[in-house]
Amino acid sequence: MNSEVGNPSEDRIHAAAERAKQTESAAVKRTAERVEHGLHRATDVGADVAASVNDKAAEMAARGREATEKLRAQAGDLFDKTRDFVREKPGQAVLIAVAAGWLLGRLTRR
Repeated sequence: MNSEVGNPSEDRIHAAAERAKQTESAAVKRTAERVEHGLHRATDVGADVAASVNDKAAEMAARGREATEKLRAQAGDLFDKTRDFVREKPGQAVLIAVAAGWLLGRLTRR
C-alpha cells in the first residue's frame, strides 16, 4: 500500500532519527575541536620545553667553555712557574723530583 501521505508514526521516527544524527554530528564536531585544541596546546608546551632545554644546554656549553679556558690558563701559569723555578734552582728541583719519585715508589709498592 503506497500512499503519498506519510505515516505519522514513521514521520516521527524519521524526524527523531534526523535529530539524533544532527546531535551526534554536533557532539563529534565539538569533540574533534577539543582534541585539536588540546593537540595545539600540547604542541605549544612541547615547543616551549624544547626551547627552554636548548637555552639551558647553550648556557651549560658556554660555562663549560669558560671553565676549560680558565683551567688552560691556570695550567699554563703553573707550567711557567715550574719552569722558572727549575731554571732558578735546578739543584733543589732535582732533589724535589727525587723525593717525589721515592715517595710515589713507596706508596705504590704496597
